[in-house]
Formats: sequence, structure tokens, C-alpha cells
Amino acid sequence: MNADIDQFIMYLATERGLSDNYQLSTRSSLELFAGWWLEESGRKPDWRAVEQEHIGEFLGWRKRGGVAAATVKLHAVALRIFFRHLMQRGRLEKDPTEFLLVPKIERYLPETLSPPEVESLIAAAAGKTPLEMRDRAVVELLYASGLRVSELCGARLENLDLDAGFIRVIGKGNKQRLVPVGARAREAVARYLQLGRPALVGPKTGGEVFLSVRGRKLTNQRIWQLLVALGKRAGLNKGVHPHMLRHSFATHLLGGGADLRIIQEMLGHADISTTQVYTHVNSRQLADAHRAFHPRAKTKVVPPERN
Repeated sequence: MNADIDQFIMYLATERGLSDNYQLSTRSSLELFAGWWLEESGRKPDWRAVEQEHIGEFLGWRKRGGVAAATVKLHAVALRIFFRHLMQRGRLEKDPTEFLLVPKIERYLPETLSPPEVESLIAAAAGKTPLEMRDRAVVELLYASGLRVSELCGARLENLDLDAGFIRVIGKGNKQRLVPVGARAREAVARYLQLGRPALVGPKTGGEVFLSVRGRKLTNQRIWQLLVALGKRAGLNKGVHPHMLRHSFATHLLGGGADLRIIQEMLGHADISTTQVYTHVNSRQLADAHRAFHPRAKTKVVPPERN
């Protein structure tokens, strides 16, 4: 069973080009199931013996163990694609997950910054030192282009075209996409590249756009730390993180009238349903604005007296 799991993970890496994190998550789910199958249930190590009811028992066992609903869903999805793969290879006569109901989980609306809050965050990154210019460029680019933090850290000089106003990034599954860069972000990045980055270059510096104080590629963790510090400096009463700027980018685009499909392309979402969460964010903001500013939104309606 372990050999089949190893082969499947290799397939995900080489033929599907899926990320290391996805491979690790899928392997963890499959190995947990295999361990439960052999140890908890005492059954023989044969995928052909697995029935849908067994998978239901496993998911119930995990749920009773206190794991989050999102994790249970990840297990179900991993098992579904794994058994489908075994079917395609002729290893199974029937797919035990064919009629498996994937658990539904509550989707939480992503927290965003308002445009004034974004302006305050950017203003907090002002300065003339190389690191301050870098930090300003980081915040501007995250908000202007909606990049994932890993995409920002991996951004390379040869993929940045400030004249044309685009950056080429490598997203999930090693998929490349072109993302527009706004005028203010272009100015901040150009200033950093001209006056800040040269002072950070060291003997082992590569082609990454954003460098650490030692001339190395910035890490995801460092970007998180940077935004938390800037959020506090700006006086924002919320924990600012890279994905909050990505959410804000998408929400503000949608609020400005951008097409959802265009936003999907810029964010690099494989499925439009992932992008549709921002329609709910925008609706919530509309309701909040109505309650806050409409003169009759809070007025209690009193029925007329009967004569």
C-alpha cells in the first residue's frame, strides 16, 4: 500500500506538476487512511477490499478525533483522487469513492482592508533607506497585483517588465501567469530597484527582486513579520498579513466593477468558485454601508394606530 502511495505522489509531482504542499497534504491523508485500515480495522493490505462504508468509517473516526471539518474534507478529496487513479491504472474493478459525499464546510469570508486602511499601511512603509524602499515596494506590489506571498518572494528580475506594467509569476502547480502592475506600484518598485536593491546585493545574491539585509531571497515568514509591524505602525486594529492584501485587491476590483473572470485570471484561481467568495464579501460591505449610512436603515417601523 505504501508503494502505491509513493507512486501516486510521484504522479502528482511529475505529471500533474502539483505543489510540494499539495503532495505532502495528500500523502498525509493517504498514509493516515492506510494506517487506520491496517491497525484500527485489522484488515488485509489490499486496496481492492476497500468499500465506501469503510471510507465513511475512517472519516467519522477522524471527525470524532476532533480534527477540523476542513481537514476531514481534505482526506475525502485525497482518497477520491487516489482511488480514481487506481481505477485508471486498472488496479481496481470499482471505485469505492464514486458515490462518496464530500463533507461540506462553512466558508468564512476573508477579512479585508478598506481603501483608506490600505493607504495608511502604505504610508507606514515610507522611508529612504534601502530596506524602507524595499518594504514600500513589497506592500505596493502585493496590493496592486494581488500576489500570493510565495509568488512575491519568488519574483525574479527577468520576469518584471515595468515599462509594459506586467509581472510574470509562478503560482500553484508551477503555472505561470501575467499580472498587471499599477502605476504607483511600478514607481515604488522602480525606486527600490534603482536606489535600494543595489545596496542589498551580496556575493550570493540571485535574480530575485526582493532581497533580505544579507542579500538573499526574502522568505514568506519575513514578509509576514514585515506586514504585522507595518500594520501596528499604521494603527490598524487588525492583524495584517499578505493574504489580507490579496483579498483586498480582489474585493476592491470587484467593487469597482471588474469582471469576476478577469479577477480569477489575475489571482490565478483554477476554479471560478474560489473567486466567487469575493462577491459575498462585496455584498456584506454593501449591507454594512446601507446600515451605517441610510437614513432609514435603523429606523424602527411603528404600525399606525387603529381608530
